[in-house]
Amino acid sequence: MERVLNVIISGVGGQGILTASELLSKVAMESGLDAKKSEVHGMSQRGGSVVSHVRLGPKVYSPLVEKGSCDLILSFEKSEALRWIHYLKKDGARVIINDLEIVPITVSMKLDVYPQDIESIIRGKVNADVIIVPATDLAKKAGDPRTANTVLLGALSNYLPFSEDSWQKVISESVKKETVDANLRAFKLGRDYKKT
Repeated sequence: MERVLNVIISGVGGQGILTASELLSKVAMESGLDAKKSEVHGMSQRGGSVVSHVRLGPKVYSPLVEKGSCDLILSFEKSEALRWIHYLKKDGARVIINDLEIVPITVSMKLDVYPQDIESIIRGKVNADVIIVPATDLAKKAGDPRTANTVLLGALSNYLPFSEDSWQKVISESVKKETVDANLRAFKLGRDYKKT
């Protein structure tokens, strides 16, 4: 990798966003790159928005992704992809989204409306490749519904220059021992998933 790659990982509290950003950073470092990350927890304890900026490259000076410079958004919830879309670069960006809708309290109280056809909205704002992944269903197939974040990392891994072996090594060393097998299965399911 010759330049810095800017990634935003977004979702809501409890989805494993911070774990995913940590794993991504470790894989980059395992592969000989520099990595910096920054997290905004928000109301994570109450299911509020959580975002992590991750920058990877030969030398990274700042952990923050500037607006209009993000190469890739990995979103664990559909509407959270929209929340950060203004960070994407205008051309050649990619958005990977979990096919999951978590209705915010403002929508439940009829103070707001949950956006429909998020994929089209994103495509209308930027020239981006949008990939919807049924990560929650694939995590259940892996044997643990809590591994949806690892499924999404598997999908993301297809667009990064890191070996599958590096990912498997970092996952095996980083997650709880009793969840290693489920996480490795989840990663593989995400990596092998092809949108039909």
